[in-house]
Amino acid sequence: MFKRKNLSIQYLTFLSAFIISIVVAIVFALITHNWAITFISFIFFLTSIYFFLSYVFNWFIYRKIKLIYKLIYNTKANKKAESYYKHILPQKSIEEVGEEVEDWATQQATALELMQKNEAFRKEFLQNLSHELKTPIFAIQGYIETILPEMEDNSINQKFLTNAHKNVERMVHLLKDLDEITKLETGEQPLNKTRFVIQDLIKEVFETLYIKTQNLNIKSQIKKGCEQPVTVFADKEKIRQVLNNLVVNASKYGKQNGNIIAGIYKTDDRNVLVEISDDGIGIAEEHLQRVFERFYRTDKGRSRNIGGSGLGLSICKHIIEAHNKTIHVRSTPNVGTTIGFSLDVK
Repeated sequence: MFKRKNLSIQYLTFLSAFIISIVVAIVFALITHNWAITFISFIFFLTSIYFFLSYVFNWFIYRKIKLIYKLIYNTKANKKAESYYKHILPQKSIEEVGEEVEDWATQQATALELMQKNEAFRKEFLQNLSHELKTPIFAIQGYIETILPEMEDNSINQKFLTNAHKNVERMVHLLKDLDEITKLETGEQPLNKTRFVIQDLIKEVFETLYIKTQNLNIKSQIKKGCEQPVTVFADKEKIRQVLNNLVVNASKYGKQNGNIIAGIYKTDDRNVLVEISDDGIGIAEEHLQRVFERFYRTDKGRSRNIGGSGLGLSICKHIIEAHNKTIHVRSTPNVGTTIGFSLDVK
């Protein structure tokens, strides 16, 4: 008995053609009672069906398998790969191809497991780092705040201590943001969802940040046609934090005498889209996919001068995803940026 695993595509093709031809030959024999015609018809159909099935298998099935291989290896085929697809792959049985796909799936599962372990290690490392840095940084902050009032006005020591105090405050904000992300990732901050009007919350955020936007003469307003109250079901304080981060970013990278516009759109009976837009410097296309990454800065020099921990948009992403919703960005340099996120309507 032959082993199924060792069956080649040529053997299967010939076997199929032979069986069909035998059936056809028997029919001819019963009709014509002429063995010569029966034999000729058998040879004709055997040859025709064999080449037809070979064409079907080689140009249909293996074209699909080639596509699977290309997707598996995620690369454009080079000469070596094309030679493999053309000469080696067609010689393999479906079972052998299946085994290779299973091996690939096992490798991917192993790689995914390693990535998950690395991600868990990263989260634990950041959590421990944030915890360990709090004590010395807060101690340094306390010492500086105690000594600073005792310094003589306009002395060099006072200037140094003032600059040191500012940088310590930046480190404190950074640690708070790291702590916030860690809690969001580990679920230590459960959502407290309530119903509230999203336009009212946006107005509160605009009023809170009025001084910051007024310094640049930036006007903050809700887009015309979006004033109709929309009640959402979400964690109000978390969404306040998202809106606060987005408006702060819009003021940092907006232009003087510019605008910050909030748009609210009901996409259907269950979802609302909230967008914060500015008409500032914008973001280049190559940076758009990474703006929600931690510490990623589209313009390192400009961002460092402006300040911030580099975690604001990452925190926004974590908060929105904790609501099982999505956040996105679209931008054009020197035209402006729009960041939008969805929420449940209840």
